[in-house]
Amino acid sequence: MQAPQPRYSKEEHARRGTEMYETRVRPQVEAGNKGKIVAIDVDTGEYEVAQDTLTASQRLLARLPDAQIWCVRIGYRAVHRYGPRVAANGA
Repeated sequence: MQAPQPRYSKEEHARRGTEMYETRVRPQVEAGNKGKIVAIDVDTGEYEVAQDTLTASQRLLARLPDAQIWCVRIGYRAVHRYGPRVAANGA
């Protein structure tokens, strides 16, 4: 199966995905799913929730083969973290 080709610039894709998450998806998935990944089709608003980006994306693509996917980690600002962890007590 061939991966869907991008239809939007990176900036437009991010804008659409963020807006879709904040206005339509977040209110439906936030409770009880902190830390899980939601994969959203930025065209339709359809989404899938899973423990990781691959599983969420695969589930969404199984339903919508041409989905333009934006992923969000529920309850966090970013999907992935780079760099060392800092202990809560500063140690």
